[in-house]
Amino acid sequence: MYLTKILAMTFSPSKLYLGELNDTPLGDFRLAASDLGLVAVEWAESQPELDAYLARLKLPSEPNQKKIAPYAKELREYLSGKRTTFTIPIDWTSFTAFQREALQAVYRIPYGETRTYIDIAREIDRPHAYRAVGAANAMNPMPIIVPCHRVLGADGKLHGYGGKGGLKTKEWLLKFEGAMMA
Repeated sequence: MYLTKILAMTFSPSKLYLGELNDTPLGDFRLAASDLGLVAVEWAESQPELDAYLARLKLPSEPNQKKIAPYAKELREYLSGKRTTFTIPIDWTSFTAFQREALQAVYRIPYGETRTYIDIAREIDRPHAYRAVGAANAMNPMPIIVPCHRVLGADGKLHGYGGKGGLKTKEWLLKFEGAMMA
């Protein structure tokens, strides 16, 4: 994590590369990456939301499937049951310090396990910030890769999922991973 902070302070992305991943069990995806790593993953049906998010980054973009290929490969492997952890780099530079901490904690939740918003708030030493953790999770631009589907409410139940299909997709992902739910 220390190296990530140093990279974020010394480098900033200069361009976004856009590509796609199609024909997965969850549908078609659009991906964006910078020279620092993955920036966004979105369902193809949500292209306007992806475009709006990328516009806020104020970086030039270009279609480049070759640059996106490593990210698409790992996401396809995950969705076909051949991968349980991601090794692709993530570009954390567009987040506030709090969002970065919260989403990095979510990123560390192991495959097949779940945490609550309160668990994440405690992990980042902000035990009363569970609502802010929920807000950071809600704006996660890299669902599945940053596995916000692994975060449950304090009651151990499914609460909120912004990806295509909402809670049904969240439930599918958790069952796919063999996660135990209350």
